[in-house]
Amino acid sequence: MNPQMINEEPINMATLKSELDKIKKRDGELNFRAAKTEDYLNQNLQIKKKASEELYKKLEKLDITRIKEQHIHKIIDVMPATPEELKSILTAYTISLTQENLKKIVGAVEEFLPTKKK
Repeated sequence: MNPQMINEEPINMATLKSELDKIKKRDGELNFRAAKTEDYLNQNLQIKKKASEELYKKLEKLDITRIKEQHIHKIIDVMPATPEELKSILTAYTISLTQENLKKIVGAVEEFLPTKKK
């Protein structure tokens, strides 16, 4: 059997974790690669699926024309806390944003960052 790709769309790590959980529930266990991916997500996931959906909507509502779906998912995965961090994430793409837009995005992300214990 040769699997075929039906469609391709960007998702964030929280959504991926949710999809892996569904597969694990359906099949009883994950294959080797999926299990490795699950381990990675368990160690590095910074936000739950519901919160990631809320943040996605919030970032989308900022209506920054240059930001595409794939950029939003990357922002959710990394959760940048400063405009500088955000700028360094976006250097991987051919996109440039004004300082004002960078601050808007970071402001939206800040609400979903885990609070740091002192």
